[in-house]
Amino acid sequence: MTALAVDNIDLFYGAAQALRGVSLTAERGKVTAVLGRNGVGKTSLMRAIMGLQPITRGDILRDGQSIKSLAPYDRARRGIAIVPQGREIFPLLTVKENLETGFAPVSRAERFIPDEILDLFPVLGSMMHRRGGDLSGGQQQQLAIGRALVTRPGVLVLDEPTEGIQPSIIKDIGRAIDFLRQRGDMAIILVEQYFEFARDLCDDFAVMDRGQVVLSGSRSGMVESDVRRHLSV
Repeated sequence: MTALAVDNIDLFYGAAQALRGVSLTAERGKVTAVLGRNGVGKTSLMRAIMGLQPITRGDILRDGQSIKSLAPYDRARRGIAIVPQGREIFPLLTVKENLETGFAPVSRAERFIPDEILDLFPVLGSMMHRRGGDLSGGQQQQLAIGRALVTRPGVLVLDEPTEGIQPSIIKDIGRAIDFLRQRGDMAIILVEQYFEFARDLCDDFAVMDRGQVVLSGSRSGMVESDVRRHLSV
């Protein structure tokens, strides 16, 4: 079932057009990879999904209902969470306090840190009272993913989660994404430049170039040489 659909959207920054007729779907129990070089519109697409930048044409649907007019906090309440590029954790808050910032869009009954998060990322449990800024880059990425999962999302957007991360933690993040996919109740959008990581995890893919989707389909139908051609500088 489609949890999120982006339908033929345009997005501008002033007079500059960043997205041109972009469409994308994300289904529960699947990972949809969005691939492309720097500057092709991947992060602009994520900002559009989260409501951080308005679209000028098209629509964005959550479970079949338009959300294009909703503010970012209302989209969070509709179960859309993002792990932003660069992590954007709060460096002066503890790990526990960073995780608790995810309580904002959930009901009072759900304002606790699920054990599942600490099972996925055990290092967070041992560092609950350390400041976020004292963690390594990889640990901060795990914290950012944990914070998003605290919101109990139905759609999880991961924007370049492997950027600047050591290989051992990249494997941990990959295992966590695979676990969440297999749970079957979450649609995952994975924005990546690291082709092998995205290829091995994704069920579906979309390749962007110059603000457009130029290739898309299922992993089984992916022609790697065509995808790599759009990723090379």
